[in-house]
Amino acid sequence: MALVTVLLSQFCLLSGCAVGPDYRTPPPPATETYTPTPLPDQTASSPGASGVPQQFVARQDIPAQWWTLFHCEPLDALIREALANSPNVAAAQAALRQAGENLRAQMGTTLYPSVDAKANATREKFNGVTFGQPGLHRILNLYNASVNVSYNLDVFGGARRELESLRSQVDYEGFQLQAAYLALSANIVTAAAKEASLREQIEATERIATDEDAQLGVLRKQFELGGVNRTAVLSQETLVAQTRATLPPLRQSLDQTRHQLAVLAGKPPSDTGVPEFRLSMFTLPQSLPVSVPSSLVRQRPDILAADATLHQASAQVGVATANMYPQLTLSAGYGPQALTPAGLLKYADMIWSIGAGVTQPIFRGGQLSAQKRAADAAFDQANAQYRQTVLLAFQNVADTLRALEHDATGLRAQTEAWRAARDSLDLTRGQFRIGGVSYLALLDAQRQYQQTVVNLAQAQAARYADTAALFQALGGGWWNDTATSQAAQATSAPAPASAGPQ
Repeated sequence: MALVTVLLSQFCLLSGCAVGPDYRTPPPPATETYTPTPLPDQTASSPGASGVPQQFVARQDIPAQWWTLFHCEPLDALIREALANSPNVAAAQAALRQAGENLRAQMGTTLYPSVDAKANATREKFNGVTFGQPGLHRILNLYNASVNVSYNLDVFGGARRELESLRSQVDYEGFQLQAAYLALSANIVTAAAKEASLREQIEATERIATDEDAQLGVLRKQFELGGVNRTAVLSQETLVAQTRATLPPLRQSLDQTRHQLAVLAGKPPSDTGVPEFRLSMFTLPQSLPVSVPSSLVRQRPDILAADATLHQASAQVGVATANMYPQLTLSAGYGPQALTPAGLLKYADMIWSIGAGVTQPIFRGGQLSAQKRAADAAFDQANAQYRQTVLLAFQNVADTLRALEHDATGLRAQTEAWRAARDSLDLTRGQFRIGGVSYLALLDAQRQYQQTVVNLAQAQAARYADTAALFQALGGGWWNDTATSQAAQATSAPAPASAGPQ
C-alpha cells in the first residue's frame, strides 16, 4: 500500500493533476435578441432637444465614460468627484485589496516551503534508570538553535484548488468594484435628470399659478361689476390654492434629490458645491449601443461576479475532494546544540533531522464525504444563482430598450397634448372675456393645461434617465477604462517575494 501511495504521488507530481472539476463558464442563453419583437430602427421624434430620435446600433461598443455622451460638463465634474470620494467605492476597493492579500498569504504557504528559525533553552534532571544505571542523577542545561523547513506536497491539488478559489474571490471583488463605479455614475445621471425635471415642473407650476392668480383678479373685478357670480370667484380661488398646494411636494422632492446628489458625491447634504441641473444642460445621445446577448454575459459586472462565485464554488469541490486523499509533508531541521549559550556561538555539536509524513484519512465519522456533498450542493446553488442573474440581466436590457421606445412615443404624445391644452386655454380665455363660454369651461381648460405641463416635464426627464439605464444595463463600458483596469490589477495582483519575515 505504501509503495502504491508513493508511486501515485510521484505520478501526480509529474503530471500536475488536481482532483475536482476544471471550471468552465456556462454558455449564454441560446438567443440573439432581447425582446420577442424587433426593435424599431429609431425611436419616435418630437419637437425640442428632448425629442430627438434615437437609433439602436447593434454591436456598437460603449465608452468607459459613457455619461460624457450627455455633453454636460457639470455632470462630468460631479461624477469624477463622486468616483474619487464615494464611501461605497472606497469600501469596494478595500474589499478588493483584502481579497488580494488573502490570496498572497495563501500563495506563501502553498507555493513555498515554510522556513523558521528556532531557539530553545531547557533545564532538566537526568535519571539514569533509562540506561540501566539507577543511581545516576544529573541536572543539566541544554541549548540549541536550528533552522526548520517544512513543505506540504500538494499531490492531489487541494492547495491549488484553494488558490483557485481565492483567485476567484479576487475576481469577484474586482467585478463588485466595477459594479460600484457603474451604479454610482448611473445613479448620479438619473438623479441629475430628476432634479432638472423637478425644476421644470416647479417653474411651470409657478407660472401657471401666476396666470391663474391674474385670472382671479379679472374675475373679482367682473364680480364687482356684476358680470359673474360669487361661485366663479370662489372656484378660481380654489384652483389657485390647489395649484400652489402642489409646489411644496415638488420642492420637497427637489430638496431630497439635491441631498441624494451630495451624498452620492461623498459630501454631506449641507454641502453647497453640488451644481444645479436643468434639462437644457443635457444633450440626448442619438446613437444607442445594443450589445448582442453573447457579449452581455462578458460585460455586466453582476454576471461576471456571479461567474466568479460559481468558479469559487467549483474550486471548493476540488478542495473537499482532495481532503479525502493522502496528505504528504516533508520536514527538515539543522542547527547547533550546546550545554551553554556561549557554546552555540562556538563549535558545538550539530544536530539535524529529515522527515516525511503521510496522513491518510480512514475514519472521520462521515465528515469528509459530507463536506464533499455540501461543496457539490454549494456549486449547484451558485450555478442556479448565476443562471438567474443572467436571466434578470436580459430582462433588464429588454425592459430598458422597450422603455426607450415608449418614452419617445410618450413624449411625442405629451407634447401634442401640451400644445393642444395650451391652444385650448388661450382660446377659452379669449372667449370667456367676451362671454362666449362659461367659467366652468375656462376652469376645465386651466386644469388640463396644468396637468399637461407637469406630464411633459416628466416625459422629457424619462428619456434621459432611461438612456442612462440602458448604458448601465449593458455594463457601462468599464472594459474600455484603461486607468481603472490597471488600478484593479495593481490592487489584486500577487506581489513578488521579498527578503525578511513574511
